[in-house]
Amino acid sequence: MKHLLEIDDLSVADLGRVLDLAVDPSPPQVLDGLGMALLFEKPSARTRNSMEMAVVQLGGHPMYIQAAEVGLGVRESVEDVTRTLACFHACVGARVFDHATVEAMAAVQAVPVVNMLSDGAHPLQALADVLTMRQEFGDLTDRVITYVGDGNNVFRSLALAAGMLGMEVRFTGPAGYRLDDIDRDRLGYAGIKFDEFDRPEEAVEGADAVYSDVWVSMGQEDEKAQRLADFEGFQVDGDLMDAAGEQAVFLHCLPAHRGEEVTDGVVDGPSSRVWPQAANRMHAARGLLAWLLGEATDEGSRS
Repeated sequence: MKHLLEIDDLSVADLGRVLDLAVDPSPPQVLDGLGMALLFEKPSARTRNSMEMAVVQLGGHPMYIQAAEVGLGVRESVEDVTRTLACFHACVGARVFDHATVEAMAAVQAVPVVNMLSDGAHPLQALADVLTMRQEFGDLTDRVITYVGDGNNVFRSLALAAGMLGMEVRFTGPAGYRLDDIDRDRLGYAGIKFDEFDRPEEAVEGADAVYSDVWVSMGQEDEKAQRLADFEGFQVDGDLMDAAGEQAVFLHCLPAHRGEEVTDGVVDGPSSRVWPQAANRMHAARGLLAWLLGEATDEGSRS
C-alpha cells in the first residue's frame, strides 16, 4: 500500500505521472461512490477547498473532520482513529502539527494516507508548485528556483520536487533558519543540485522562479518579534525581482503577509503567478489521488 507523506515517497516517474494526471481533462473516477476523510488539526482555506473539490471531481464524497471531533491522540489513539476512518473511507488525508502523526497513520496500513501538511513536509503544495512551473516553462531540467526565507516544511518538499525534475535549487535565508544536515543529506542522496547563499541578490540572479513563504507560521506567533527582526533584509520586493531578471516569476504558497516577506507590488505585479499556483492546488491534488487510488493501487495488486 502506498502513501504520500513526503515528495520522495514518489519516484521521478511517479511524480511525472501525477503531474500528467493533474491536467487530464477527463479524470478517472477512482472514488466513484467512495469517501475520503479529511482530518484537520490546523485550519486552511486552500487545503480544504482544493482537496474537497478534487475528491468530488474524482466521483467521491469528501468528509471534513476536525481533530477535536474524534479526539485524535486524546480520546482515542491515532492508530485507532485511522482504523475507524478506514471502515468508511477509501483514503485518509491529514493536516497536522506533528509529522509523526501521519507516519503513525500510514503505519496502520489500513488505507492510503495523504499528508496535507505537517511540520516536516507539505507535499501537496510542492506538487502544485512544480505543476505551475511546468505550465510556465515546460521541461524544468536546468531551470533555477530560488527560495527566499525560512527553510521550513514548504521549502523541504519544494526542494525535493523541483530537484527531482532536474531544477537547480537555491536557498537564501538568515542563519538559524536554514536546512539542517539531515535535510541537506536527503537532497544530496537524491542527486539534487542545491546551494545556499547569504545575500538574496546573489541567490536570485538568473533564477527562473523566486519563491517565498511567511516568516511567522501558524503556531509561531510567540516568536513573531524575533522572527521579523531575524528576517530583515530577506523581503521579496521589486528590487529583488529586478535582480533576478525579467524572466523570473514569483511564487508563494499563501497566505501572504504583505509587507513582511513580500510586497504588494510583487504579489500583484506582472511576474506573480500566485493565483494560478493556488488554483493548481486542486489540480495537483486530483492528479495525486487519481494516481494513488488508481494506478498505484493497480500496481500494488499485481506485485
